[in-house]
Amino acid sequence: MRPLRTGNFSGFYGDRFDALREMLTGGEVDVLTGDYLAELTMLILGRDRLKDPSAGYARTFPRQLEECLGLAHERGVKIVTNAGGLNPAGLAAAVRELAGRLGLPVRVAHVEGDDLADRHPGTLAAHAYLGGFGIAECLRAGADVVVTGRVTDAALVTGPAAAHFGWRPGEYDRLAGAVVAGHVLECGAQATGGNYAFFREGDVRRPGFPLAEIHADGSSVVTKHPGTGGLVDVGTVTAQLLYETGGGRYAGPDVTARLDTVRLSQDGPDRVRIEGVRGEAPPPTLKAGLNRLGGFRNEVVFVLTGLDIEAKAELVRAQLTDALAKAPPAEARWDLVRTDRADADSEETAGALLRLVVRDADERLVGRALGGAAVELALASYPGFHVLSPPGKGAPYGVFEDVYVPHGDVDHVAVLHDGRRVPVPPPEDTRPLRDVVPPPLPEPLPAGPTRRAPLGLVAGARSGDKGGDANVGVWARTDDAWRWLAHELTTDRFRQLIPESRDLTVTRHLLPNLRALNFVVEGILGAGVASQARFDPQAKALGEWLRSRHLDIPETLL
Repeated sequence: MRPLRTGNFSGFYGDRFDALREMLTGGEVDVLTGDYLAELTMLILGRDRLKDPSAGYARTFPRQLEECLGLAHERGVKIVTNAGGLNPAGLAAAVRELAGRLGLPVRVAHVEGDDLADRHPGTLAAHAYLGGFGIAECLRAGADVVVTGRVTDAALVTGPAAAHFGWRPGEYDRLAGAVVAGHVLECGAQATGGNYAFFREGDVRRPGFPLAEIHADGSSVVTKHPGTGGLVDVGTVTAQLLYETGGGRYAGPDVTARLDTVRLSQDGPDRVRIEGVRGEAPPPTLKAGLNRLGGFRNEVVFVLTGLDIEAKAELVRAQLTDALAKAPPAEARWDLVRTDRADADSEETAGALLRLVVRDADERLVGRALGGAAVELALASYPGFHVLSPPGKGAPYGVFEDVYVPHGDVDHVAVLHDGRRVPVPPPEDTRPLRDVVPPPLPEPLPAGPTRRAPLGLVAGARSGDKGGDANVGVWARTDDAWRWLAHELTTDRFRQLIPESRDLTVTRHLLPNLRALNFVVEGILGAGVASQARFDPQAKALGEWLRSRHLDIPETLL
C-alpha cells in the first residue's frame, strides 16, 4: 500500500495564515492537519466563550478555509484539525455553512466528548486529551473535513493513518510510529528549521511546513514540499522529538510510544527516515487539562541607568513597598536584569531593568494602586527615573492544572457527516506508566586537553513547557560528543549551569539512539504559562541559555 502523505499547516493559533494554501499548492499531499491548541489557547478560548457562548473555536480557521476549501476538494485532500477547541460542533456547523455558500459538496464531521467542565466547576476550560480513533471513524465514514476539540497533538496524524491503513486498537508498534511522526509534525515549521539551534546551516527566513510519508508498518519519512525554505535533517527532527517530552515512554490515549527506540537516518536531501519505533499499551487514565482564572496581575519595569545600579534598585523597591504597605498585593516579585555595561557607548546599553510583577485576587490592588504609587515616584526617586511604560489596569491571569481520569469516564464520540453518533470505546488493554530502566552510559572519551567554551558549540537544545514544568532536550551531533555529553551534563551540572533549578526537582533521561539527554525541571513555570511566573513563561529559550553556558570541553570536539 502506498504511503499516506500527511502534512501540517498550523502549529499554533496564530501561525502563518497562508500555510494551508502553500501546502495545497506546493506538492502532493493526502491529508493536511492543523494544530491550534495549547494550554494557553484553551484559556483564551474559554474567555471568548464567556463573552459569546457560540464562540470557543479558532476563528482564523474558517477564514483560511474560505480561500482553500474548493482547492482541497478539487485535489481530494482531507483536512483534520483541532481548531474546534471548546466548541467543535460549532466550528463543524460553520464549515458546513461555508461549504454550502461556496457550493461545495463537502462532508464535515466532528469529534466530541473531551469537555469535562461540568465535572470541574469554576474552570474556564476542562478537557481530556482524546486519541485518534474518533478521527479515524469520521474519515472511514467518508468525511472530507474533521474538526475536533482537545485531542493529543499527535492524534491528528494517528487518526488519518489508522483510517488509511485499517489499523485497530492494539497495533501498538504501528500506532507508536504514527505518534512519533505526529509529534514531529505538530509544531509546523519547528521541524523544518524554525527555532533550530543550528539555524545558520540553512535558509530559514521562511521555512516550508513539514509533511510525513507514513507507511503501513508505522515507519515514516519526514520531508517538505520541493522548493520551500528551511531544512529537514536529523538535527531538526531530533530537536522536535525532544520538544515537550520527557523520558523513554511518551504516553498517549491510544498507545505509549517508546522514544528510546526511535531510529533516525538521513534519507536524502530534506528527507529523514523514522523507523524502529516500538509501542506499548496506553496508561489506564487520560490526561485532562484544567484552566482557571487565578486572579489579576500587573507589572512595571523601571530603567536604571549608569552608576549605582544596585543602590538605585534598592531605593525604588523600598519606596514602592512603603507606598503599597496599607494594602499590599498578595504576591510581589522583583527581578533585576543586568543588561547594563560599564562605560557604555549608548544609553540603552548603559541601562538595567528592574521588573516588578504583582498578583492578587482583587483587581484594585494590582491596578490603580500600583499605577498611582509608581507614577508618584517620577520626580522623587533615583536619578534618571523612568519606566518602559506606565502600569495599566490589572489583567486576569490563568492557572493550569493536570488531572487524570479513567478512560471510561470520558464519552469519546465521532459525530459523522450524516449526523450519526459513533461511540469510541476505551482501550481494552492498559499498562501503568513507569520510567524505563536507565540505559548504560557510553564509554567516556579519553582524557585530554580541554578549552573553556559554550556548550552550544558541540550540542543542540530545544526547550518547552508542560504545565508548571519545563523540559530541556540536549543532543550531540557526533558519537564522540555524545560520549562526552552523557558523562559531563549530569543533573548536578545542569543545576550549576541553570541556577534557578537548584532548589527544584530535576530529572535526567537518556535517549542514546538520539544521542540525547532530556531534563525535566519541575515547578519552574509556577502554575503554567498563563500565570507568567518567570521572564520566559514557556521556557522557550531555556535551552539556548543552557547552550550559552561555558564548560571545559575536550579540544578534540571543538
